[in-house]
Amino acid sequence: MKRLASLDALRGCTVAAMLLVNDPGDWGHVYWPLEHAAWHGCTPTDLVFPFFLFVVGVSVALAILPRLEQGAAPSALTRAATWRALRILALGVAINLLAAWLLPQAHLRFPGVLQRIALCFAGVALFAIHTKPRTQWWAIAALLIGYWGLLRLGGSLEPWTNLASRVDSAVFGRFVYLIDPASGRGHDPEGLLSTLPSLAGTLLGLRMGCWLRREQFRTLLLAGIACLLLGALWSPWLPFNKNLWTPSFVLWTTGWATLALLAFHVLIDRHGWPALGRRFGVNAIAAYAGSELMQIALPALGWQQSLYQHGFAGWMTPRFGPYLPSLAFALAFVALWWLIVWAMDRRGVYLKL
Repeated sequence: MKRLASLDALRGCTVAAMLLVNDPGDWGHVYWPLEHAAWHGCTPTDLVFPFFLFVVGVSVALAILPRLEQGAAPSALTRAATWRALRILALGVAINLLAAWLLPQAHLRFPGVLQRIALCFAGVALFAIHTKPRTQWWAIAALLIGYWGLLRLGGSLEPWTNLASRVDSAVFGRFVYLIDPASGRGHDPEGLLSTLPSLAGTLLGLRMGCWLRREQFRTLLLAGIACLLLGALWSPWLPFNKNLWTPSFVLWTTGWATLALLAFHVLIDRHGWPALGRRFGVNAIAAYAGSELMQIALPALGWQQSLYQHGFAGWMTPRFGPYLPSLAFALAFVALWWLIVWAMDRRGVYLKL
């Protein structure tokens, strides 16, 4: 199957959204749709990372499965996928090490966004290469229901005391995203145990990608609606929660991602709409990792606050209040990276790990 501009566009829009929500000028003044839910709940920002993992699964269906069907050796595909996952994992750890070294306010963290992408990509690739669709559906059900059972057996779903946080504290110690100063317990939104439902969401992307390959658009539409309904029905007993990556959250975000995939495909591939976001999509890891390095470099060099104050807040805040300049900085950050990936695309430069 030829490369779909719609999938590159959806991946690229997701990466652009990642940069937008990760780079406000002032974390104390962010419009609510650009903030994560404090704990339970789901804001538009909470959709961003699940969308990316969903696209990872779709990409496996469109890139790895055709090669398998054309006779590529499963062992060769397994080695290639494993090595790619290890490179992404190593890059994520290296970025965290650099942040801990250069930023006085940062501490070393082992889990992270790229690390979770690597683990989910490796898991889904292995499922795609070595198992049948029925096995994959059973794995999705087992991951979601099994994780629900673990959370319930673990007792509380509250911060610091939930099972996922306790596992992260036991495995990683203080090398996690947040530490509770009162109890010393840790929590990581990309932690170890919550990677299990993340894998389920990525596997759902694999299955939706297979339906997309076969042009089963009605099935995709119904599947997206079904996921939304199941997630909503489950949420009174198990709330949406990105920090814990609850199964209801997986189904809810997968539903929206499936409908977005279908809409992008129909509008771009079928009706010729512009593939907005495509340039971010074809250099997704480069844009995300590069932006993370820039997030480290600007404050480490002492430029971040000066740039924000003189370029945005100093003249905008008296006129518009503190929220608009914070958003303007984030938009300028996204625009800068769009120029970078636009130039890379024009020159045929595509960084692949």
